[in-house]
Amino acid sequence: MILAAAGGVVALILVLRDNYDKAFVAAAAGAVCWFLSYRQQVRATVASEDEKRQLDDEESDEEVRS
Repeated sequence: MILAAAGGVVALILVLRDNYDKAFVAAAAGAVCWFLSYRQQVRATVASEDEKRQLDDEESDEEVRS
């Protein structure tokens, strides 16, 4: 997330200096960093929900056996 913010700041500075080509590259790199960070957060959330469902399924299986 820090790299995404840094990419945005660098892009802003480059736009102010009228260097649009490098600003585009910096902004694109920042966007990619943000996307990858967001993707990792979603994956962690989904993985924890899957683990919780598996535990719930195991508990319900034990109740059925009793």
